Amino acid sequence: MSKEVIAKKAAAVEEVVAKFNEAVSCVVIDYRGLTVEQVTELRKQLREEKVELRVVKNTYLKRAADKAGYEGLDDTFSGPTAVAFSKEDVVAPARILAKFAKDAEALEIKGGMIEGKVASLEQINELAKLPSREGLLSMLLSVLQAPVRNVAYAVKAVADSKDDDAA
Repeated sequence: MSKEVIAKKAAAVEEVVAKFNEAVSCVVIDYRGLTVEQVTELRKQLREEKVELRVVKNTYLKRAADKAGYEGLDDTFSGPTAVAFSKEDVVAPARILAKFAKDAEALEIKGGMIEGKVASLEQINELAKLPSREGLLSMLLSVLQAPVRNVAYAVKAVADSKDDDAA
């Protein structure tokens, strides 16, 4: 093998290592059996959530995962493999892929990585059940607003009762 080919392969592995290091989560899938239309729709849904879907050779993925320190992922790199990388939202790849897998039975989630730790299929499925980042923030906001809202209602009730007494 020429030095030029080896250099290209090494560069491809380094690119995948960078993807692993930048990602807050990634999900490994088997896309065998999906139609072109289904893959296009899946990529569109992922892109809307700023998740990148990459089809990479398994040998490159194994080397990149080892370099990035994710040793438990080697078992997931067999057959046709694609990886969904998310730099921002931890939940997005798992949520979108799990939802898509319900409609497209050919899509199989194999495993992945969540915030620097190798995750099993069960952990990915649990993560998929969580709401999006915006949903979690709105839940937190409503919990934080509840005491203030209750105080405001109490003050209004006292003010209304004083108005009734004055009349």
